[in-house]
Amino acid sequence: MDLTLAADLNAITPAIDEVMRIAREQGCADGRELDVEIALREALANAVKHGSGNDPSKTIQCRVACDPERGLLIVVRDGGPGFDPAALPDPGAGPNVYAPHGRGIYLIRELMDEVRFERGGTEIRMCMHRRAGRESGPE
Repeated sequence: MDLTLAADLNAITPAIDEVMRIAREQGCADGRELDVEIALREALANAVKHGSGNDPSKTIQCRVACDPERGLLIVVRDGGPGFDPAALPDPGAGPNVYAPHGRGIYLIRELMDEVRFERGGTEIRMCMHRRAGRESGPE
């Protein structure tokens, strides 16, 4: 699936709804749909706010590959200046604990199995691997 959306916060939810519909239909989120939804929302919000400066004339690309046997790959790309993810402050340390922002990348890393930043930080690749032997239902 390839989506192009305006760099507008109002465009995020419809894009997520479409991605999640496919993920549920294809069964590639392995019961972790909420984790995928939160990670994607954070990635798209960062692309809108930081990558595109909340400029709705700019666009964001979102590509999704879904394979029930292997899992889910989501790539979000913006046309912004990029950033160095290693330079982000730790949201759980010092005064950052009380900051009203700055936890998006942390959440993405915690929720997804693999996260990589490419193209100088203008592209994030998030993978959720299929977990072998997982049974559906509560434990």
